[in-house]
Amino acid sequence: MGNLQALFIALMISVLAFDKSLVEANFYDSMYFNWGAHHSAILGNGDNLQLVLDKTAGSGVQSKRGFLFGSIEMLIKLVPGNSAGTVTAYYVSTASSKGVTNYSTVSSNMDTASQLPELALGWMRNSLKLHLNFLQLSSTGIQHDEIDFEFLGNRTGQPYIVHTNVYAKGNGSKEQQFYLWFDPTADFHNYTIHWNPSQIVWYIDGLPIRVFRNYEREGVPFPNKQGMKVYSSLWNADNWATRGGLIKIDWRSAPFIARFRTFRARACNWDGPVSISQCASNSLANWWTSPVYSKLSYGKIGQMKWVRDHYMIYDYCKDTLRFNGKMPLECYKQQF
Repeated sequence: MGNLQALFIALMISVLAFDKSLVEANFYDSMYFNWGAHHSAILGNGDNLQLVLDKTAGSGVQSKRGFLFGSIEMLIKLVPGNSAGTVTAYYVSTASSKGVTNYSTVSSNMDTASQLPELALGWMRNSLKLHLNFLQLSSTGIQHDEIDFEFLGNRTGQPYIVHTNVYAKGNGSKEQQFYLWFDPTADFHNYTIHWNPSQIVWYIDGLPIRVFRNYEREGVPFPNKQGMKVYSSLWNADNWATRGGLIKIDWRSAPFIARFRTFRARACNWDGPVSISQCASNSLANWWTSPVYSKLSYGKIGQMKWVRDHYMIYDYCKDTLRFNGKMPLECYKQQF
């Protein structure tokens, strides 16, 4: 009897803890516009969000709460048609929204993944140099953390590029890029950032596409000591986003609209420095610290290898010329 009672109490604690870490509210409750509110909208009793870009401005939202570790997901339907020059961003960060802050990026001018090798890498390097020169004009926050999904628009019929990056204590330049294996403008798709003390995993419709493991003990910064809010934005990046800036936005196709629904955060709420240890501790409440989430399963690794073998078009860890042969330390470590 005593054992059953103890089990019941443990289960109740687990349920309550899980509920505390779950945010699945509508956009009215969970987000607010941080720019461009005059021509974007929250619709359907708060269940749907649309961000708009036209000649006057882009737009963006951010979460009301910050988080440290857990799972952040959103359903997104990207800008259809001629989206060249536009960027739809979805990310967690300690800094302000894309289009207001800066960041380094790499963009590709290649039309198929099979064309990637040296020509594409050279184009990306030149593009990166241009972006870094531009970004020096508006640098903000030298210690910020950030985990990115960014979707680089293209001409009608050409594929979107998914750009991923991670910053820790202001250290970035860890870009990986992919083509998608579906049309992201035809329907909503799930984009998830799973983040715990062991690793960060980027998922698309449940398929992992990238892992960034925690090698902090070996000198690689990892985002684990600052709460991050969730941001999404739609903005004009035609100075770099499509074919390195050669293709500009065609404003005749405006307004450009990205649609969002079902923002879900199963994550640890950030309540200041006390959360650093609380959110990382092994407990029933912190389900993300379970050993099962410390590394991908063999099945998930197989799925990720399929994505990377067929759709990956850039990996900073393979760009030896960019780093003059002095590759980032994590590139010599086990990647996943």
